[in-house]
Amino acid sequence: MPFDFPYETISEGEAVVAVPKLSAFKKAPWEYAPSKAPVFYNPIMRLNRDIAIVAIQVFQKISGREIIVAEPLAGCGVRGIRFALEIEGIRHVYMNDLNPKAYEMAKYNVEMNRLSDAVTLSNEDANLFMSRYAAPRRRFDCIDIDPFGSPTPFLDSAIRALRDGGLLALTATDMAPLCGVHPKAALRKYGGLSIRTEYCHEIAMRLLIGSLVMAAAKHDIGVKVLFSHKSNHYIRVYAMLLHGARRADESIEEMGYILHCFNCFHRETFRGFTCAEKRCRFCGAAMEISGPLWLGRLADGDFCERMEEEALRRKKLDRRVKNIISTVHRELDGPATYFVIDKICDKLGLPSPPMRRVAENLMKKNFKVWPTHFNPNGIRTDAPARIVVESVKISAQPPS
Repeated sequence: MPFDFPYETISEGEAVVAVPKLSAFKKAPWEYAPSKAPVFYNPIMRLNRDIAIVAIQVFQKISGREIIVAEPLAGCGVRGIRFALEIEGIRHVYMNDLNPKAYEMAKYNVEMNRLSDAVTLSNEDANLFMSRYAAPRRRFDCIDIDPFGSPTPFLDSAIRALRDGGLLALTATDMAPLCGVHPKAALRKYGGLSIRTEYCHEIAMRLLIGSLVMAAAKHDIGVKVLFSHKSNHYIRVYAMLLHGARRADESIEEMGYILHCFNCFHRETFRGFTCAEKRCRFCGAAMEISGPLWLGRLADGDFCERMEEEALRRKKLDRRVKNIISTVHRELDGPATYFVIDKICDKLGLPSPPMRRVAENLMKKNFKVWPTHFNPNGIRTDAPARIVVESVKISAQPPS
């Protein structure tokens, strides 16, 4: 037996890997088994890994060269192994984990998939690992950081270890601070205040990107967001880092605040770093402020289009991958923040109407409407909050 703990062999994509047998480490129904196992492995994150393969493959094709990919927090190694097996044009994959048991399991899995020549493993602190590749001509083309919690402790090391024009993929799973449950924790970790609104997951995404923008700016590096999505219990961002003070300044210009009125649903954005507390111009209530955070686009249209094409080409992806990519692509032109129909109905004491009916009423008034992948009952629209509320009221009435 190669390991001193219960394990099983599973297949994911093109990979066959040994993973901890999670059922053996879960003593109560509410326990989170991946954090109890001696080596971290989360089967729910397969969707995350599937989208990563699509995104990195598109990045590789755009770059037009063989790429070197790093995974500083490898766990059992399933992500890096899938990269080596499933992405064309990868020259080498570097995998690392501080946990000695994770290192041994990843090494076993690399050998089982016959990738010893394509993958290099190390067993050290993630920041130390990335710092070893911070010198010019040693840097990675792509770094994928998928931690248990916040990725911010690894940002500076990742930025220094990524080449000009490289791709940085970040996952954040600490949704309570990011979604306004613990706003002071969000300020400590991400440099901006969160608020608990119906579109809190979008605020979470914008706070994560904002923290990356400000971390990169310290190194005179700008950020171009290529794709981002919220799924299950996490948010995920893919960004290209572009060297130069001008690029950094351009990215900082996309930073600002979101102001939200909890009384009438009005929200507005404010670019810059000097946003003073203000009252809602529609109802006079004090507005809550979130930020500073990223106010730019959450994805790039051309990159989304290429991802859609790549996803169609692949047969072993989670069925949700194509839908997430296409919905993110469609909502690109919408304004920041979205409205959740159920939230409005709860406040007004109304039955929840079909979202389609609300959208039709808004479009009859010559407003644009987009769906959002953040919430199946959410819509983006250029209509002001009072018009949205009015359309919900009309839509909630029984047909005559």
